[in-house]
Amino acid sequence: MISITGLGAISAAGRNIAETLDSFSLNRRTAGPVTLFDTPLKYPVFEVKGIPDKYNLEGQRTLSLALCAIDAALKDAALDDLSSYRVGVCLGTTVASQLNDLEFYKSYRTTGSAPMTSVDRYLKGNLAEFISHRIKAKGPALTVVNACSSGTDAIGVALSWLNNGLCDIAVAGGADELNRVPLCGFGSLGIVSMDPCAPFDRDRKGLNLGEGAGVVVLETKESAGKRGIISDLFLAGYGSSSDAYHLTAPHPEGTGLKASIEKSLSDAGIQPHDVSFINAHGTATHDNDLVEGNVLANIFGTGLKMLSTKGFTGHTLGAAGGLEAVFTTAGLREGWIPASTGFENKDDAIPLIPVREKTNIAGRYAVSTSLAFGGNNAAIVIGRM
Repeated sequence: MISITGLGAISAAGRNIAETLDSFSLNRRTAGPVTLFDTPLKYPVFEVKGIPDKYNLEGQRTLSLALCAIDAALKDAALDDLSSYRVGVCLGTTVASQLNDLEFYKSYRTTGSAPMTSVDRYLKGNLAEFISHRIKAKGPALTVVNACSSGTDAIGVALSWLNNGLCDIAVAGGADELNRVPLCGFGSLGIVSMDPCAPFDRDRKGLNLGEGAGVVVLETKESAGKRGIISDLFLAGYGSSSDAYHLTAPHPEGTGLKASIEKSLSDAGIQPHDVSFINAHGTATHDNDLVEGNVLANIFGTGLKMLSTKGFTGHTLGAAGGLEAVFTTAGLREGWIPASTGFENKDDAIPLIPVREKTNIAGRYAVSTSLAFGGNNAAIVIGRM
């Protein structure tokens, strides 16, 4: 069994787990205009405010966010010194401090020269490699760049490392910063909302972008036992599948998502009725919510407790799977999930209704799903003893 012994998160919902749970409980969200860079686009976004100075690396915001979440997760896991353990690092991202070179290209094209700061930042911007060196990890290190399923896929890879004896402990999840390239890209697709997003709502108008980092510390039961750590939370299963249908749209029947969920349940050795709630990908785009809502209803039934936490964080791209894994684990641990904020009106084309208020949950298992460009789909099952 692979225990979850530490959690760390930073997003617009909070700079740590306690702040995040407070925002969830109060149904508080903070979408506002972009302040991190100049842009004529007026889309609301979910920015992280007040990254602690000790984590703030100039020009490398993704790494800063990751450091903040990882430090919190390691503290939560009581891992002050990693020198005695085989620790793997597997992190998902899309931006990874490597899309911040527009001024470099502009300068080079207009003047024929440019400072090498951006090049140096690019070379040092491999997320997992940077973190592995920073925390002096002695196990495998891998950065997963698989669009918006990156964080979930990174957790799945870490699970395979642990199950196959490649390491005893793994730091896994995702991190991403707000950046003008994806903001313009999603805008060009016409799927960014001018209002705070409303996942699964009948009148949803599109997504809001966000930023953050979410990290879990995964550990074999034997390793945790040697450290005297007892955790009743564990990573039970993972599934991944590709639609091979369209560059940016999910398969209309959700074939890849269905396959990934069924694989994760099989991996966990459970049935759909064992799942107490699902933290859905829920981007508030028309196609994603329609496909996902119908797949979830088909597998789990219309009585399923379901929510999207993107109404609190925005779509954090490569960080989404990591953050939502943390939120799902925290939901099981705390015994409640927040309202699926932004949702008001049922879409008749979607059989499920997200939870409208803070809701107590009592089951042993929960699922977190991710859908991504390129037809990538991933799902993880998290359990509690």
